[in-house]
Amino acid sequence: MRRNSGFTLIEVLAALIIVGLGMLAVIRAVNQTVNNTSYLREKAIAHWVAMNKLTEARLSLGPPPNESSDGNVDMAGMSWRWRMTVNQLGPGIQQIEVKVAHKEAAADSSMDTVIGLFGSSFAPGNPANWDYGAGGNIPGGGNPGVTNGATNGGNNSSTPSKPVGPIS
Repeated sequence: MRRNSGFTLIEVLAALIIVGLGMLAVIRAVNQTVNNTSYLREKAIAHWVAMNKLTEARLSLGPPPNESSDGNVDMAGMSWRWRMTVNQLGPGIQQIEVKVAHKEAAADSSMDTVIGLFGSSFAPGNPANWDYGAGGNIPGGGNPGVTNGATNGGNNSSTPSKPVGPIS
């Protein structure tokens, strides 16, 4: 009997099914990677929005009111909704919580939450004066609170000598 060399139709179909299933698994893995990348990008932008609002509250001239506020902001071509809640934790210290979500998302949803503190109890004495002028006349030669520059009189520690007040 003579035997033909080659594959039978059943063997070819089985091989095609196996290759097709393998390609399907690869396509699903690539799709999952694309979805994860998109989610992480949006989460990073939401975090930037939250950090910006927290920084605005911290840099304000006075303590933020103990209340909730909200608003909308556009960043990176997307519209975001933020909600900032300020609570008094103790004398001279407040907790600031900022939640951020897509503008179209449900009202109770949040893509990122940032919590920070604001308080006068962190810096007793006079508040810092950030208006040093163009000459950079910072006491201690450029490092506020440290005498004799960064070395504190030859001792390589940077222990503050006293709180720095307003510069006149």
